[in-house]
Amino acid sequence: MISKTQQLSNNRIAHYLEQGEGEPLILIHGVGMQAEAWYPQMDFFSKHYCVISVDMPGHGQSSKLADNASLQDFVEWTIEFITVLNLGAVNLAGHSMGSLITTGVSVTRPDLVKRMAVLNGVYRRTAQARQAVIQRAEELKQGHIDVETPLQRWFGESEIERIASAKVKSWLENVDLAGYTTAYSAFAHGDEVYADGWADIRCPALVLTGTDDPNSTVEMTRKMAGQTRHGTAIVIENERHMVNLTAPDQVNQAMQNWLQTQP
Repeated sequence: MISKTQQLSNNRIAHYLEQGEGEPLILIHGVGMQAEAWYPQMDFFSKHYCVISVDMPGHGQSSKLADNASLQDFVEWTIEFITVLNLGAVNLAGHSMGSLITTGVSVTRPDLVKRMAVLNGVYRRTAQARQAVIQRAEELKQGHIDVETPLQRWFGESEIERIASAKVKSWLENVDLAGYTTAYSAFAHGDEVYADGWADIRCPALVLTGTDDPNSTVEMTRKMAGQTRHGTAIVIENERHMVNLTAPDQVNQAMQNWLQTQP
């Protein structure tokens, strides 16, 4: 695995991890995480693909966006990153907020996306769910970061979950608070920004969640997949929000099938 940086406009830096050779697979993590949060997928897919896992703006070693950045700003940043890499159309997968970014790129610049995958994505939250996530975003603006609550929500007591929980706890405890706050606010207000665009997506689209994820629900997953022409909904039983870490074999198999779908 190679750690790399890419210069973007306005003196911004994009940091990413690259492993393997072949057709490009770009991975975008969720709020509070970093490029390493795709470690099971990087190890698995780098045998046959060039896997690029990027630090979202304000996370890891990537430069921050402005404090008031919207989801659209994160999408534009990602479009610039993909364009500068000059790889042509890529396979693009996102988790949680990364899935909103993936959707935005696929809707805005379909020429850059060969296939898209959305893991634990959100789509048109209920008013109650939206208010809850906006409230958490406001608490972050006051400097209050709660690490333990999401860990309890995301992980159980199995060995694989304990290992993943320890990694996620470390990432959350070391995240840049300003970058985290900006991203979380964009995430909180972003579930409807590109929702209407699903009907225009023409590339193969994998939409995946776990049955026990209360924020990225089975209903959301099936609605997203059903909106697009070549959508596939995958629901993994008894899994929560960090499904790519806690059920890597099932996620990798679903993604492998997706990558073998003809665009």
